[in-house]
Amino acid sequence: MIASAEGVVVRFGDRTVLDDVSVDVPAGQVVALVGGDGAGKSTLLRTFVGEVVPAGGAVRAPAKNDTGFLSAGPGSWAALTVRQNLDFVGGIYGLEGHELALRRETLIDRAGLHDAADRLASQLSGGMQRKLGAAMAMLHRPRLLILDEPSTGVDPVSRIDLWRMISEAAADGAAVLMSTTYLDEAERAGQLVVLDSGRVLTQGAYDDVRAQFTGSITRTSTPVRAEWSWRRGHERREYWPDGHPATEAPTVSPDLEDIVIALSLVRRAEAARP
Repeated sequence: MIASAEGVVVRFGDRTVLDDVSVDVPAGQVVALVGGDGAGKSTLLRTFVGEVVPAGGAVRAPAKNDTGFLSAGPGSWAALTVRQNLDFVGGIYGLEGHELALRRETLIDRAGLHDAADRLASQLSGGMQRKLGAAMAMLHRPRLLILDEPSTGVDPVSRIDLWRMISEAAADGAAVLMSTTYLDEAERAGQLVVLDSGRVLTQGAYDDVRAQFTGSITRTSTPVRAEWSWRRGHERREYWPDGHPATEAPTVSPDLEDIVIALSLVRRAEAARP
């Protein structure tokens, strides 16, 4: 196992941000953290790079030289060109000469940045900046690659480029831990970890997460219990944890979005109990 978290607890003041979180990140796999705002995704990623020190539990990760990290920010230096950004990072990790040039140009091509290679990072679009940041994190072929919502706010074409880069990094043997707000991306990952309010709701391969899900979900325009329902397009979904809908509304086969929302509703109902 390249990296792991076991029973991690993180507190900011009197607020518990992560509560008994465990996750394994094996070589050659993409592990996707899924959850809403405030779920604890970014905080968990930051524990792996040493930016956040847990109050409890243990985090195991390679040394910094074997870790690549793309934060939620741009991840590049605005006053440097694309090539200069990559050269600067390469120098930090001891890459030089032909080795650096070959790796730099390979990533520029994979990121679709060849025509912008001599443009300042400040002149790039948001999607191009995220791809540059990902290339910088991958440049030194880290054993552990950590990406904080790499495709948020990125256009569809750039999302495809980013996901190709991530998949290739995993295929090259890197352990990839990423957070995402796009559930279609999460479904492509080898493993999912669904977080809500700092706790793990479920985890595993997508097919396993679906198989483990219990209860029934109905499709309706008028839910019986509004607190157990949510909107999907022009209709609403309603979750029945016991698997016995008290309605004639048709049931649906849940996708990942339905599962994440339903489990979050269960978690909140449990938290509200006296």
